[in-house]
Amino acid sequence: MRPVNTYTKSQEAFRRACKVIPSGIYGHQGPAEGCYVPVEAWPLYTSKAQGSWFWDLDGNKYIDYMCAYGPNILGYNDPDVDEAAAKQRAIGDCTTLPQTVMIDFADLLVDTVACADWAFFAKNGNDATTAAVMTARAHTRRKKLIMFKGYYHGVSPWTQKIDYAGVLEEDVVNNIVLPWNDVAALEQCFAENKGQIAAVVSQPYMHGNFHDNELPAPGFWQKVRQLCDENETVLIIDDVRAGFRMDLAGSDHYFGFEADLICFCKALANGYNVSALCGKAHLQNTVSSLSFTGSYWMSAVPFAAGIACIEKLKRIDAAKLLNEKGAKLRDGLVAAGKKYGFDLHVTGVPSLFYLRIADDPTLKLHQAWIAECVKRGVFFTTHHNHFINAALSDQDIAETIEIADEAFSIVANRR
Repeated sequence: MRPVNTYTKSQEAFRRACKVIPSGIYGHQGPAEGCYVPVEAWPLYTSKAQGSWFWDLDGNKYIDYMCAYGPNILGYNDPDVDEAAAKQRAIGDCTTLPQTVMIDFADLLVDTVACADWAFFAKNGNDATTAAVMTARAHTRRKKLIMFKGYYHGVSPWTQKIDYAGVLEEDVVNNIVLPWNDVAALEQCFAENKGQIAAVVSQPYMHGNFHDNELPAPGFWQKVRQLCDENETVLIIDDVRAGFRMDLAGSDHYFGFEADLICFCKALANGYNVSALCGKAHLQNTVSSLSFTGSYWMSAVPFAAGIACIEKLKRIDAAKLLNEKGAKLRDGLVAAGKKYGFDLHVTGVPSLFYLRIADDPTLKLHQAWIAECVKRGVFFTTHHNHFINAALSDQDIAETIEIADEAFSIVANRR
């Protein structure tokens, strides 16, 4: 049996943080968001990171399957990306006028992403999705948005729900939420809102939290594309989470269609803070008309890091590599669960997988198993997608499966 981690220093730091920071750790990486259940099983702060690993304040080491919630696609401190960033930093970063590395990065994205005729840069995924919606509304002069149940497109008021703190009815009154993969509902919605739909906004497949992830049904995206064309509606793909993990040309390309606008962030620069909205030529002038910018949006270091990241993703054939690693992990985890009588569901694409023990609708068995894995050095979360990074080794995968096996045995004995 492996030793169980303790978190004395993490807990001390969190108590100190709660005095000066709202929630101690706010947002999706904090313990209040429901991804750490029970909270006491998780560390809360990192001391260092390298490759596919990080260490917490108490010196515990973890094989990391959250990858900073997605940005770490090549491995922490990737030498090629960090070298490119350091060279650019020595020249200049946040300057009065933008540097031409911005143009180089845009050229690379246009050459890489199938539907991209241009690129517009920001900092967060939320910046990109909000710019996309503003573009669609400006272009069509319409208000309504179609989204799919289980969506997540950021934290701006338009992305949230009426019962969320600080959200007004008028922020979300034009949102229409439909069932995923339901073409008939989509056809009916367009018919009932003729000439009113500015955009369909969607992830490439349904990779939300607290439920098994679901791929598009055969022909679904082709029908969505057809309906958008027939109704002069902008089709926006939110590729912030899945982008480059299935296809470097974009997840729309992977599923055999082209978006009008596509949003990237997490895997774009291996942790350097940049996001991008890319799109079709007929929308370029509309994007130019937006009053939408930020103090650090033309910072040069992330552009240099992004170029190095994408070029390396191409060299290593990252989408293929990540999915092969993810499939190997998936098969080992499912077999370990079956050994102890657990029905472990691993859904979504292997490079962006979701875990759920399906034997208990209360999710308590699942939460208990995940917690035992974390306490022994495998960093999963209970109700979020997980990410594969290129630095993950076969030894890491084998060790993960060994720890998962031990965790299954512990939970099975309790049950």
